[in-house]
Amino acid sequence: MMNLVNSTAAREEILFSPSTYKVLAASVGTIGVLGVCNNLLMLLLYCKFKRLKTPTNLLLVNISISDLLLSVFGVVFTFVSCVRGRWVWDSAACVWDGFSKSLFGISSIMSLAVLAYERYIRVVNAKAIDFSWVWRAITYIWLYSLAWSGAPLVGWNKYSLELHKLGCSVNWDSRNPSDTSYVLLLFLGCLLVPVGVIAYCYGNILYSIRMLRNIQDLQSVRLAKIVTYEKNMAKMCFFMITIFLFCWVPYAMLSFMLVYGYASKITPTVTIILSLLAKSSTAYNHIIYLFMSRKYRWCLMQLLCSRLMRIKWIIKDHAVRVRGEKPGKPIVLSEKVAERPKKRVTFSSSSIIFIITSDETWDMDSAADDNSTNPNVIQVRPLKSERA
Repeated sequence: MMNLVNSTAAREEILFSPSTYKVLAASVGTIGVLGVCNNLLMLLLYCKFKRLKTPTNLLLVNISISDLLLSVFGVVFTFVSCVRGRWVWDSAACVWDGFSKSLFGISSIMSLAVLAYERYIRVVNAKAIDFSWVWRAITYIWLYSLAWSGAPLVGWNKYSLELHKLGCSVNWDSRNPSDTSYVLLLFLGCLLVPVGVIAYCYGNILYSIRMLRNIQDLQSVRLAKIVTYEKNMAKMCFFMITIFLFCWVPYAMLSFMLVYGYASKITPTVTIILSLLAKSSTAYNHIIYLFMSRKYRWCLMQLLCSRLMRIKWIIKDHAVRVRGEKPGKPIVLSEKVAERPKKRVTFSSSSIIFIITSDETWDMDSAADDNSTNPNVIQVRPLKSERA
């Protein structure tokens, strides 16, 4: 009976002015709408354009799915509570609100850690992954996230109202040893470990990319374009991870302060601001793709301006035909040119190895064994190794 009275009092407690609740409702609603629209657009582009269906983009799609679900289930209860000026839902809704935010938030950060590891394999170890590897990784991500977010449902900690009384999360400030142990292990397994993996992977990636500046013989334009693509892809993923951590780490630090008994020094205003900052991470990925991925921009233009693109191609085709009608020296193409394999560049941390092959299963081990005899393998060592 006492717990029921306390729960009712918590729901009826008003912590902000009516105008503040309106501002919060507008902010939460904007974050939710942007998150839903941006991530739906990403999923639509992936399904529509075959050129986007790569293993790396499949990981990005998994992140978009997590952000989309978080934009829906992690925002609705808070938005309605802001409109009504208090928490208006029952205990079951509170549990679902906390569970959904934990599940999709953990899934997002673990997906980013796997994405960093995928870039590490691609750039540093010079091995291409396939779709089966990515599907297994996605399965492990969701099982891992479900295990951590489901633990409070079976009694290891619990989901309760946060200080601002507009949403629910893990009971951070519980003094129960069992609850405290869950929170500490949650920080270790779902924040420190993935951030450590991301830091290690990108530290090696940045070191390997920096070695490219010391290359003497990078004469091929096509090879240079491939290297540039890998660098831009790594930068885009790194920027996504940085934005995500910028949004979530302040909220995680706030929760950590609650664990160590600083609840009296933390105001509801601070908690709601940091909570909104964490939720806003769902709306940024589309903007990052738009500014940093030329392939994504091109697919978006095709989707939104298909008729304009058709006109552009007609004009371009007409210009090519006009140039073709002009007399000039005939060009004889060898049949071997059409059969020339695609060039793929890979490199390791000790040397730069260019593999000119169309076989995606070619790895660094086979390249290292055959580079002395195989004309399709070109190994270029950095200048600093020669000086040493």
